[in-house]
Amino acid sequence: MDVSLLKRLRAGDPKAIARAITIMEAGGPTASRLHRELLPLTGSALTVGFTGPPGAGKSTLIDSFIAELRTSGRTVAVAAVDPSSPLSGGAVLGDRIRMGRHTEDPGVFIRSIASRGHLGGLTENIQHIIDVLDVAGRDVIVIETVGAGQSEVEVVEVADVRVVVNAPGLGDDVQAIKAGILEIANVLVVNKADLPLADRTVRQLRSMLSLRRESDRNVPVIQTVASSGKGVAELLEAVVNLAPREPAEREARRRARVRRLIAEAAAAEVRRRIMGRTDKVFLDTLARMEVDGISLEAAVHAALAP
Repeated sequence: MDVSLLKRLRAGDPKAIARAITIMEAGGPTASRLHRELLPLTGSALTVGFTGPPGAGKSTLIDSFIAELRTSGRTVAVAAVDPSSPLSGGAVLGDRIRMGRHTEDPGVFIRSIASRGHLGGLTENIQHIIDVLDVAGRDVIVIETVGAGQSEVEVVEVADVRVVVNAPGLGDDVQAIKAGILEIANVLVVNKADLPLADRTVRQLRSMLSLRRESDRNVPVIQTVASSGKGVAELLEAVVNLAPREPAEREARRRARVRRLIAEAAAAEVRRRIMGRTDKVFLDTLARMEVDGISLEAAVHAALAP
């Protein structure tokens, strides 16, 4: 473990933050060692996840959200998860371009993260990256998902507050964010609210919320115009009001994240072992499945048996 890297990271050095994220993206033993050092130091930052369909204006809204955070005196880090280049594996869109006005602000750190084909709207190592930004002392960590639509529900596991962004004029407005992605929302935003049909989209969202359990209906629906900053102060107020405040609540969130890390590592290890098995017992199980001798569930139990 590079002690100087950890020291510079805790001091908020942007170069150290960038280096630590690169290590986490690469994975392997070095990333594991670094993360072991970081984990006990985490738990201070508020993590806010922005998700929603393509074209809703998430990046522009986050740009205005950053400005509002800085006005309030808070430091911020953004991890914008972009689709991966099929050639280089790097991030394609580079949302840092849309947030370029904050480049020279030492209180803002922005990094585009390649999804590398990971489903769920995020990236496989997103929690490790969040922990890096947390230890770097940022008050708020903003996560922007890829923007692929209804599959982007993984953000619920890594964000303290989830903001689902929609906009009028995207075809069937509510169809784009219904089902799982609507249910994860702590805050619903109708962006580009200066466009026609914005009020209709708000009514549709509130109507859908009325169908949820009574305890889940009080989700604020906020209209914003990201390009002008209209409604962004209200959005920040809603996010702050939803942030975990009590130490017990923050610790519960932290433990849930650690549980997720363990589950992900366990799943990867199980996959590695099963893909590498060549023993007779397992090969017999495969053969029985091929002739419909056993169900998939029974084969799973047989594969996991000691």
